[in-house]
Amino acid sequence: MTNKIRVRYAPSPTGLLHIGNARTALFNYLYARHHGGDFIIRIEDTDRKRHVEDGERSQLDNLRWLGIDWDESPETHENYRQSERLSLYQTYIDELLASGKAYKSYKTEEEIAADREAQEAKGLPPVYISEYAGLTEAEIADYMAQREADGIVPTVRIRVPEGSIYKWHDIVKGDIEFEGKNIGGDWVIQKRDGYPTYNFAVVVDDHDMQISHVIRGDDHIANTPKQLMIYEALGWDVPEFGHMTLIINSETGKKLSKRDTNTLQFIEDYRKKGYLSEAVFNFIALLGWNPGGEEEIFSQAQLIDLFDENRLSKSPAAFDQKKLDWLDNDYIKHADLDKIFDMAKPFLEAAGRLDDKSKHLVELYQPQLKSVDEIVPLTDLFYAEFPSLSDAAKEVLATETAPIVIKAFKEKLEGLADVDYVKDNIFPLIKEVQKETGIKGKNLFMPIRIAVSGEMHGPELPDTIYLLGKEKAVNHLAQFIK
Repeated sequence: MTNKIRVRYAPSPTGLLHIGNARTALFNYLYARHHGGDFIIRIEDTDRKRHVEDGERSQLDNLRWLGIDWDESPETHENYRQSERLSLYQTYIDELLASGKAYKSYKTEEEIAADREAQEAKGLPPVYISEYAGLTEAEIADYMAQREADGIVPTVRIRVPEGSIYKWHDIVKGDIEFEGKNIGGDWVIQKRDGYPTYNFAVVVDDHDMQISHVIRGDDHIANTPKQLMIYEALGWDVPEFGHMTLIINSETGKKLSKRDTNTLQFIEDYRKKGYLSEAVFNFIALLGWNPGGEEEIFSQAQLIDLFDENRLSKSPAAFDQKKLDWLDNDYIKHADLDKIFDMAKPFLEAAGRLDDKSKHLVELYQPQLKSVDEIVPLTDLFYAEFPSLSDAAKEVLATETAPIVIKAFKEKLEGLADVDYVKDNIFPLIKEVQKETGIKGKNLFMPIRIAVSGEMHGPELPDTIYLLGKEKAVNHLAQFIK
């Protein structure tokens, strides 16, 4: 095995890029870049039943959107899809068959199911029972010939060595050990359709591509003993393994499930809503890892520099949507206006709101945006009907001084010449109302804000009034004057 660090992300093209898989890719990427190693993309497409058209492109496009790049992939290298490597797998399957470490199994699915039912009835764990147990070589040959004559296509199973123990030092979990007898008996390495099973193909691929470290989710811990068995059977060096803790929903405390429709879990969803890729990258990097300290906002370059596999958490990582929204808001606030406006254009255009004041509105609401698609509901005031008031807003307008302030400000606004209707002239009008009425503070500003916008909170009041336009602002104020 090479001394150079080589890691991989090996997705199946069975759908969109999930946040959990994105984390696997991102941590492998950070590990490779931090140590000056190689990051490889390999496509595991042997499960033809679950294959999704365009699934591979979707995975790669979303990784690129996150800001992840790679050194080798199916785009640049031949035979980086498992479906293109069948002859290689066959070579090693034939080697295992020739050495007697694997064998052809003609048991049908019905026969295997019957064995399982019998074991379950006795309260025994499911274990594969070899059809060759107790048979002589001649009897085995006759059995195989008869099955072949019956048209039964065999699988290939690897023999689990008796008394075997499989152990490794996990980068995240520490020392882990499995007894071979708990694997469930001899297991399939080649299916009836000629395709290898995952646990066989992944070992061949990692060996062939000289993968030095396998960093993945802890749902793969149970696969590791089987994979170690293949390494041992073929006499290959074993890479280091690290299994990241699972991701849980911070609100429920349960494992993040793709069936949980209340949580956005696919990178594509965040792209479509107008999240900044840098914020999503930053957020995912902190799912099960932290560099120490209180800081939570890091550039990609900082994360590469700081990444330390020894700080990968042993505790479940909490997916907190509110934290992601907070991060994205911070990135949006500090982003260039032109960038946010370009991102907002499709949302505004779809809502019929792309006009000469659009950029001003984006600038006005940029500090509030948690995702860029929020620009549409936030600008309803400027395009839709006046909103319904909350009970708290109605209480403000019911105070004794509110009508006085609203009436006085309306008159000031009406008296402003159209040519003088600019943002810088609006705040002085409010101060004039203060001087003339003696009303100040919240009692001055809040009734005007509510009467103009229907909201108790929002962007700077002069900006809102200016962008509404004089006529619309006056009409809004007028409806609250009895």
